Amino acid sequence: MFLVPVTLTVAYRWVDPVSTLMLADRLLGRPVDHRWVPLERIAPSLIRAVVASEDARFCSHAGIDWAAIDLAMARAERSGRRPRGVSTITMQVAKNLFLWPQRSYLRKIVEAPLALWIDLVLPKRRVLEIYLNIAEWGPGTYGAEAGARRAFGKSADSLGPREAAILATSLPNPILRDARRPSRGQIGLVNRLERRAAGPDGSVPCVL
Repeated sequence: MFLVPVTLTVAYRWVDPVSTLMLADRLLGRPVDHRWVPLERIAPSLIRAVVASEDARFCSHAGIDWAAIDLAMARAERSGRRPRGVSTITMQVAKNLFLWPQRSYLRKIVEAPLALWIDLVLPKRRVLEIYLNIAEWGPGTYGAEAGARRAFGKSADSLGPREAAILATSLPNPILRDARRPSRGQIGLVNRLERRAAGPDGSVPCVL
């Protein structure tokens, strides 16, 4: 079974994939809005906002951000709480392409080697292109192009920094965080993310 994602990852260097959530929606007869676009047709403001929000060290790690994991473990030890998940963009690609959405230790155990393999086989630019094209941005809405059109009625290459930040902050839970109607709490996140995306955390030298 493990040979399937290993082989598919190599093919995904050239073949545009779909996510397991998209496949599930289609199998269940639910509507799917998905429009694949190349990375050059996605606004740099969205690329910077997503990286700043989801994985600021995307260009420097090898699929897993060990420094972020160490920091999360240290914080959990001090607080006495369970460590927060530290999922890189590459790990999310592994999950969205090959695994199931429910959180579990088993999924993380499988996700980690897949993320390392994806980072080894695919260029960073391709990893980010896949992520931005399969991420969920609302019920049945997948990819930056469909997400931008749903939220703002425009294409992904026309997004400004504010719109990009709204879309990026909805990614952890696009069902509860509707980019069309961001809550007051989400607007606070958007304001902070706009500033981060304009600084070093929004730098994506391996892509832009």
